[in-house]
Amino acid sequence: MLSQLKAVKIRPENQKDFLHYLCLSIILAGIVLRLVQYFSNRSLWGDEAYLALNLVNRSYFELLQPLDYNQAAPPGFLWVEKLAIQLFGNSEYSMRLFPLIAGIIALIAFYQFGKWAVSAIALPIALALFAFLKYPTYYSTEVKQYSSDLMVALLLCLLLIPLYNQIISKRRSLLLGLLGICAIWFSHPAIFVLIGLELAHLVTIPAKNRKAILINRLPVYLLWAVGFGSLYFLTLARAMKNEFLQTAWGGEYPDSVFNVIWLLDSLGRVFYRPLGFFGKTDGIAIAAFIIGCIAFWRKKRDKFLILIAPIAVTLVATYLHRYPFRSRLILFLVPFFLVILAEGVAYLLSQVNQRRNYGAIAGAVMACLLLFPPLLNSGKLLIQPHTVHEIRPVIEYIKNHQKPGDGLYIDLGILPFEYYAPKYGYSKSDYVPGYNDFLNLATFSVQDWESFKRQSDHLRDKQRVWFLFSGDAIDETLVKPNLDRIGQQIDHFRQPGAFTYLYQLK
Repeated sequence: MLSQLKAVKIRPENQKDFLHYLCLSIILAGIVLRLVQYFSNRSLWGDEAYLALNLVNRSYFELLQPLDYNQAAPPGFLWVEKLAIQLFGNSEYSMRLFPLIAGIIALIAFYQFGKWAVSAIALPIALALFAFLKYPTYYSTEVKQYSSDLMVALLLCLLLIPLYNQIISKRRSLLLGLLGICAIWFSHPAIFVLIGLELAHLVTIPAKNRKAILINRLPVYLLWAVGFGSLYFLTLARAMKNEFLQTAWGGEYPDSVFNVIWLLDSLGRVFYRPLGFFGKTDGIAIAAFIIGCIAFWRKKRDKFLILIAPIAVTLVATYLHRYPFRSRLILFLVPFFLVILAEGVAYLLSQVNQRRNYGAIAGAVMACLLLFPPLLNSGKLLIQPHTVHEIRPVIEYIKNHQKPGDGLYIDLGILPFEYYAPKYGYSKSDYVPGYNDFLNLATFSVQDWESFKRQSDHLRDKQRVWFLFSGDAIDETLVKPNLDRIGQQIDHFRQPGAFTYLYQLK
């Protein structure tokens, strides 16, 4: 009887069912995690607020113009966000709804993509990493386009990979061309995925079929070129002239085609961000990725070329100084890295024999070290969702405790306040933007403050002033000594990334 039970447990169909339900459980847990983060309704922080101000203050047509506050985003994403605001109101929930939906669709699409890309053992590993790693989770609830970039990349894979080595009809060519244009207008890096997948297909298909398929796909490629060209001349060309963005990302480009150190460093950084392996686990993830590359090259060379192609095309764009290979901008490449990494772990786990199981033991240890931190972090997020700069509750505190005649000083550059101000009844005459000398004990002087106060219509006659600060670089220990020189503290309220002081001025 015992032998019969063991036989049932190891049947392939039972193993397949177990892995299927395990993957569904991971997907469900990933969705719950994203919903918890969404309903925590954290405050908009800098970049989110900057983009939100564009969405609120511009029409659909005006969103095609270069955006204010040094922002850039694809028109399709902006239009969906604008529509959400019109349908559901101007709120964080409305603006984060599309990124949330995109994040959930990406999670489901990654499962389908993984079933094609990796072995049965590697699939739940890849899926768990995708579901629980920090950045794929976080960007599913941020008012930026990175979550939809990820979704579009995966949907393009599901759309194009099944057409491998196929002659498609004219009707399907038209549909494929239009879907490609839609993807390009919804996601700036979609063009890299399209080019990468098609180049990989043309390289890996039998040589006798290559010419026929190339001719068959030319109308599709022409439609994609028209879509990208129109996007480039309408929006991208002007956005690329933004001096702030050029300066911000200029140092991220390689200085030479032969700069191998930059290439290795950039590929290594991927595992820290946007993948989200921290500490020593990034080295373990890199090792698993290298093993996965070797395993794919030996057994699934065609699949490996397809997986690596979007990464390679993006790197070419980076070497041409057209797209930074950095951080959140390459979140859309996360699926390609993860499936290769997971296959590397699965390859080690499969190294089982009767005498020596060192490879399987190493694979089990590697899987635990890679999976445990994201699982632990996800558990923490269920209890305490991620926050950045919680300026909204600080503004609420000021509004509830502010007395008639109190002044309001906003640290220079807090544009989130500009977004929230109308929601709390503040007009531009009710506050004054400040200056950064408050952060520098060496240069701040009482005389400069008095001069600034006299020149401000809002602060000139105020005896009590609320000082509001927000941002990663703001240190209370640098601000408070300056405030103590100009008055006496009456009140103080702090939230993560934001705080306020009420002072009775001398």
